[in-house]
Amino acid sequence: MLKKYLLAPGPTPVPPEVLLAMAQPIIHHRTPQFEAVFAEVQAGLQRLFQTREDVLILASSGTGAMEAAVINTTSPGDRVLVVNGGKFGERWGKIAAAYGLTVSELKVEWGRAVEPEAVARALREHPDTRLVLVQATETSTTVLHPVDAIARLTRASDTLLVVDGITAVGVLDLPMDALGIDVLITGSQKALMLPPGLAFLALSERAWRANASAKTPRFYFDLKRERDNQRQHTTAWTPAISLVSGTHAALRLMFAEGLEAVFARHARLARATRAAAQALGLRLVAPECPSPATTGIYLPEGVPGKIVGYLRDKVGITFAGGQGHLKGKIVRVAHLGYIGTFDVVTAIAALEMGLAAYGHSVAFGTGVGAAEAVLMDGMPPVGAV
Repeated sequence: MLKKYLLAPGPTPVPPEVLLAMAQPIIHHRTPQFEAVFAEVQAGLQRLFQTREDVLILASSGTGAMEAAVINTTSPGDRVLVVNGGKFGERWGKIAAAYGLTVSELKVEWGRAVEPEAVARALREHPDTRLVLVQATETSTTVLHPVDAIARLTRASDTLLVVDGITAVGVLDLPMDALGIDVLITGSQKALMLPPGLAFLALSERAWRANASAKTPRFYFDLKRERDNQRQHTTAWTPAISLVSGTHAALRLMFAEGLEAVFARHARLARATRAAAQALGLRLVAPECPSPATTGIYLPEGVPGKIVGYLRDKVGITFAGGQGHLKGKIVRVAHLGYIGTFDVVTAIAALEMGLAAYGHSVAFGTGVGAAEAVLMDGMPPVGAV
């Protein structure tokens, strides 16, 4: 028997309580029963996003919400500034170009965060910029971008800040209203501990004003039509009913833990993973600006990228490999969502053994011990039992 562990940055493991909620008999979406669940999910998402604005629920991937954010706040020819420091920053540019927008690209070295001053310079150069498009955490490079500093720049201008929080919402404290984020996006299959299939996004009052004059074509992703329907606790189109029920259960789990505790858990698991990698003499992809969702680790010389497939197929541990020019060069160890202390210990033990299987010299327990030293901070006191 091969016991399997899912430690990739999405999809992530789904808790039993969420699976059970989704396994209940299907109900019709145009009924008071569904509307009651939908209303509770809406309120929970506002709490998670830390916003007074409507959080819209879309039956789509996170990329669908990225597209919706762009096309609902722009008109053809508008200029947008894309922070491109990885595969998902790259995606912002492709979406904008597909709809006839003028794209200014701010390229950032993979593994580094964007400098706020570079954003400021780009905005001074093009004061007509309609949107700044950025990832809170760039999943492909495991980088944390300084969204708070960028928000200070956009708040002082007419430029809207659109943040891909797909691997950030529910991982770190990202208060939409307090920071002044104009559009915030996430997806179901990350920290929300659900299967893929739902996207969530909220627009600020400024963004809704932009929406009123936006001329970029849209139909399925017409957010005004969606908001009008969702304010009645229903949807413009057929929703993913079982996933909405799962969201209801997932939010209850998160709020039972407490959002501050959720954020602290993610930070602790990330610190432990980084400490383990460094104790093993491995280089981090983003040592100066690491994401609390996923840790990128360079493979040592002589260890091929196919170690990721070996660990998945032969050992039962699913990590993620690299993307783009990092393909075959790194392993990404995720620690977001339904992940706890001993998942990380298992992950590091598997990494040690996998490296050894490929002939790399490993002092067994070195990484595990470093991780455990960090994880002890989260151990409950013995007097608690």
